[in-house]
Amino acid sequence: MKALRTVIALLVLVALGVLASQWLSSDATRDLGEVFVRVGGYDFSTTVPGALLAMSITALLLWLLWNLVTLPFRAWGRYRRKQARARLTEGLEALHGGHWLRAEKLLQLAAEDDEVGTIARTAAIRAADARGDESAVQAHLSALAQRNAATHALASADRALAQLRPADALAALDAPAAQPLPPRGLGLRAEALAATRRAGEAYGLLGALKQQQALSPTAYSTLESRLAAQAMHEATDANVLAERWETLPKHLRADAAIVAAYAERAAALRWDDAAARSLEQAIDARWDESLVALYGRLPIGKLDSRRASAQRWLLAHPASPALLVALAQLARLQGQWPQAQEFLYRALAQGASAEAWEELGHGFTAAGDEVLARRSYANALNASRGEATTELPGRDMKQKIFDEAVVEDRDAHGVPRLRG
Repeated sequence: MKALRTVIALLVLVALGVLASQWLSSDATRDLGEVFVRVGGYDFSTTVPGALLAMSITALLLWLLWNLVTLPFRAWGRYRRKQARARLTEGLEALHGGHWLRAEKLLQLAAEDDEVGTIARTAAIRAADARGDESAVQAHLSALAQRNAATHALASADRALAQLRPADALAALDAPAAQPLPPRGLGLRAEALAATRRAGEAYGLLGALKQQQALSPTAYSTLESRLAAQAMHEATDANVLAERWETLPKHLRADAAIVAAYAERAAALRWDDAAARSLEQAIDARWDESLVALYGRLPIGKLDSRRASAQRWLLAHPASPALLVALAQLARLQGQWPQAQEFLYRALAQGASAEAWEELGHGFTAAGDEVLARRSYANALNASRGEATTELPGRDMKQKIFDEAVVEDRDAHGVPRLRG
């Protein structure tokens, strides 16, 4: 196609030349002016249009001569580029198939071409890494650094993160020569920051990641939730925790995992009011068994108000295993072991598992009944393994029927919920 375009262009130029020569032969062109040139004692004269035509023809002849002279070199360059692309394709196929040594050799040869060199060298690093040849990996990385600093930073960081060396990944990504980082570099930096317990900084990169569409919506949402929860856990004091919580978008403050992280950190910082309030608000807004379970085992005070909230929820969710266990935990902490025991038997009848048995073990231990405590702990272990548990003595038929009875669930307005 390119040769055809060249032929057509030459034919057009020839036609224009013929027309121009006919026009130049007329006397009218002399009225446009004349040009006199003296070279080596010889005088040449022509009209201005004739001089322009002569210069154009000379330029065309020089261009044709240059193309003829450089034709072998250009042909050799095209051949080398074609060969490099073929080696790159074969090398990537070998890499995908697990032929590490063959892939590395093909990719190293392809890397000699400027056009595909960066891609080939990056893939060669993966092949050498898969072979476990550290010296080859370092050689490829060194060659890549000379060719493309940003790609070298990405390859080094990716490898460092895979080897659980997040500090080295950050050092590679923060190198001045690697700036500005491409979208994938921002993603790797966020992961490295999170791995070094700097989730607050990593969360700050989410805006740039979203703007550059570096992640799919699902991946972005997952990363956002994970970093937000980790940032809650890493808060150094109550002020930092409160600031991070308040700056979260509304939809994240309703995320169960993030609410749990906030409540757990608030409890660890002895901020009991915030821990209890966050869980109560989240549970009132949307029922979540995991948050209810956390509400019962959270190591904070406020036992009376927490017990009252749990009793209120029981009206709407009488068959909730997590809520029954939570009520048992609160009752035991209040010194009401008989009531706690009843809640736990009901929880087991409604499907509670290891946590209820473990709580029974704690209660029997505190009550001095070592036999039932040991049996309860054994059942907790069996339940966690998915194995059968043994029934504890002391429950008559009437009590068992009561434990297994399911009271209809009602919403906050007292309206029964349909079971589907």
